[in-house]
Amino acid sequence: MNVMKPLKFSSKAMDESHPLSTFEMGKLWTTYMGNSMSIQILSYFLQHCEDEEIRTLLENGLALSKDFIYRIEGFFKKDNFPIPIGFTKDDVNLGAPRLYADEFYAHYLKYAAKAGMSLYAVAVPLILREDIREFFIYCNECTTVFLGQINNVLMEKKLIIQPPFIPTPEGIDKVDKQSYLKGFIGEVRPLQALEIIHLWDNIENNTTSLALLLGFYQIVQDEKIKALFKRGLTMTEKAVKQYKEKLHIEHMQSPSYLDHLVTTSTFPPFSDKIMLFHKVDMFAMKIRSFGNSLAVTARRDIDMLYIRTLINIGLFVEDGMNILIDKGWLESPPKAYERE
Repeated sequence: MNVMKPLKFSSKAMDESHPLSTFEMGKLWTTYMGNSMSIQILSYFLQHCEDEEIRTLLENGLALSKDFIYRIEGFFKKDNFPIPIGFTKDDVNLGAPRLYADEFYAHYLKYAAKAGMSLYAVAVPLILREDIREFFIYCNECTTVFLGQINNVLMEKKLIIQPPFIPTPEGIDKVDKQSYLKGFIGEVRPLQALEIIHLWDNIENNTTSLALLLGFYQIVQDEKIKALFKRGLTMTEKAVKQYKEKLHIEHMQSPSYLDHLVTTSTFPPFSDKIMLFHKVDMFAMKIRSFGNSLAVTARRDIDMLYIRTLINIGLFVEDGMNILIDKGWLESPPKAYERE
């Protein structure tokens, strides 16, 4: 039951008669590009999926991406906004051999859905036009349900392990020593719940990213992009090892590597363009994830790990963007007026 009292207005504060604002243009454009990419990726995955439940997840993910794209195109057409090129059938070869095992698809869907949800949830409080705000609420609700399905399949098939358990507090415990913030030398306290959550989440995201990138590295054609992917593999693997170590020191398990779910195929199902955009986009999403992690971490050693990772990710994204620009593959989001 809704406990909030309704508010009544004679007319909507900002309805569909208002032109698209900066916020609405930016969020709709970004959502369009991400789901345009997902349609091509998931269409290929569906060509090589034998597991019935995981296949249903892929079909649901593809249906959501197509639905979101269709609705955004409706907004764009109504407001005479140019529809982005995004990604097309030219960016995928549906006849290419299998690159990943079925199990990987479930992990990938969780990885991608979490990134999508972070975009939709941030959009909701910023969007003032009611019809578009309702669209992002719809995206958020659909993705929430979808993530529940993914987690249920992962748990039912025992493809992920239970998160660590910590003791229930016996009472209210106040922090009374500055050593609470330490992490390198001297008295170092155990990890608190929020630090464990974000270490776990970052390991889970990065093990999936590592396996996806390994597959891309095997099939990419351009040598400059291949070198960038190699760099991404090295930095991601190093970060995962460091995060895992923080949990293992305190005798806690951590999410497993997924590299074994990548086949040895070197036949490319994806264009270099879509692979490079995908990794630049998802590495950029990691910046938000690590920023959230920093906000709830109170141990300096873990803070430093996240800060070093953020610096490396920032350099990776910049170099990837430069290649996209050099290749003429980067579409520009809507921008402000050019003034002298």
